[in-house]
Amino acid sequence: MNNTNNESILVIKLGALGDFIQALGPMKSIREHHPGAHITLLTTKPYKKFADGCHYFDDIWLDKKPKWYELKGWRSLRKKLNHHPFTRVYDLQNNDRTSLYFKLFKTKPEWVGAAKGASHRNSSPERTATHAFDGHVQTLNMAGIKDVKIDNLDWVQSDISGYDLQKPYVVFAAGSAPDRPEKRWPAAQYGQLANEVHAMGYQPVLIGTMAELAVNQTIKKICPQALDLTAKTTLFDIVSLGRNADACIGMRHKGVT
Repeated sequence: MNNTNNESILVIKLGALGDFIQALGPMKSIREHHPGAHITLLTTKPYKKFADGCHYFDDIWLDKKPKWYELKGWRSLRKKLNHHPFTRVYDLQNNDRTSLYFKLFKTKPEWVGAAKGASHRNSSPERTATHAFDGHVQTLNMAGIKDVKIDNLDWVQSDISGYDLQKPYVVFAAGSAPDRPEKRWPAAQYGQLANEVHAMGYQPVLIGTMAELAVNQTIKKICPQALDLTAKTTLFDIVSLGRNADACIGMRHKGVT
């Protein structure tokens, strides 16, 4: 474990929700590996509350994710990155955008991730073969961070007593990335499954944002006994709902998630 106090670490994780949750365990391990470092998280607005609540970071920066033609935004981001003498960057996003961020640095810090030119580059196809968490474990191992565990989210607390929950219940997350609707399991099949779950003595509980409104309305129409919490829950509520559920169901065309 590194105990120096002059380290400045940047962790990058922009989204999405499921991937951010899977990155919390690696984030905790980074904090434990660099106990005396000043650690900054670069993320996006939807995940600020999670980032604040976990207490793994000293600073949280919100990335506006400038589009390719928004030159002012890119110049501002470049200036901000180079103003802080980061000694190491942990890229937990690992996409084309963050590879561009690597290029914005005039003096390259140690970079742990998949970007070409990174000091600790993980270019193995196994990094993306399974869950994001497994890829993070593999990448952090290259940087000397061992024994990475899934965050049990015990720091997440939320009062869900105001919802009309009837135990036992099963949470249904019928959504997917808003820009990838083809990944969703058909709403009618969710509805049939909700009916079967209810027949087994469980209350189906539907969660999601307004992007899931139509699919959850379809499920509710097929299974009127379902509790529809579309657009009513916070991220912390969702964790508490999952923690107290007998099961959580999310399916894609390629399998159960």
